[in-house]
Amino acid sequence: MPGGRLTQEDRRLIATLLKDGLGYAEIARRLGRPTSTISREVARNSGHSGYRAEEASRVTGERARRRKPRPRATPVVQNGYGRDPEAVRAFETDFAEMMVATGLPRMTSRVLSCLAVSDDGVLSAAELARRLQVSPASVSNAVAYLEAQAMLRRERDGRREQYVLDEEMPQRVWAESIRANQEWVKISRQGAEVLGPSTPAGARMDDLSRFHARINEVMLDDRVAVYASDALTVLAALLHARRALPVSALASALGWPEERVTGALRVVDEHPHIAGPVTVVRGGSLDGEYRAVPLVERLTGAQLAALGSLEA
Repeated sequence: MPGGRLTQEDRRLIATLLKDGLGYAEIARRLGRPTSTISREVARNSGHSGYRAEEASRVTGERARRRKPRPRATPVVQNGYGRDPEAVRAFETDFAEMMVATGLPRMTSRVLSCLAVSDDGVLSAAELARRLQVSPASVSNAVAYLEAQAMLRRERDGRREQYVLDEEMPQRVWAESIRANQEWVKISRQGAEVLGPSTPAGARMDDLSRFHARINEVMLDDRVAVYASDALTVLAALLHARRALPVSALASALGWPEERVTGALRVVDEHPHIAGPVTVVRGGSLDGEYRAVPLVERLTGAQLAALGSLEA
């Protein structure tokens, strides 16, 4: 089982794969274990003749017999609900393992899972340390991470500090995710400008900014999907017209109120990823006229020259 102790069969397989010349990372992948587990196992149980699987199993068994039995973590079960403590304990572990698999640090996952299965969602550092059978320092580090991600908050109960997982947590996490995603959009757009969108690195940054802008659009307001559809329609109209048009002409041709056209143009400006390789610029003899143009900045000089020769 990944994350459990290595079995004698695991150790024999490690010895065989080492003889075949496989590295720690590949051996770890085949056994479904962290690379660090394999490297520590080999370092701890290697001699002049290399890694010794049988000796490793014997030494590990003796070490386990000498070690005092560790008390099991106390499940967070409230009295009066008639729950099965073992089922709660198993779910708490499964919940934490799921978060670890998605990238959250293990101790952070355990603390969050422990809070999540408590009915009031409030535990002190001492209570968390006791339930998880870990040091207060481990709890403190995990709490600091969760607080930075807006996944819990601190509060005082007299002189004791408590950690709270309340009903507003999803909204806080959502808002923090939006803020972080906006930073991705901002910095990747800056990168596209600095590197130049016609270069491979610049194009990569431009694509990245559009990707995060799309995510942010969905997270921020599902109504943007309606505006995005309008924006694409306005772009299609301008491309078909092949000339600059004022808002009034676009509104008349599309059968829309002018406010709807203006809103669509604003979306193109604020969410350039929607338009893809096309954008809208002001042009024409009258103020307020718009035309659709391709983003030729994404094309290299050689590509532009080649396309120009096709027109000739």
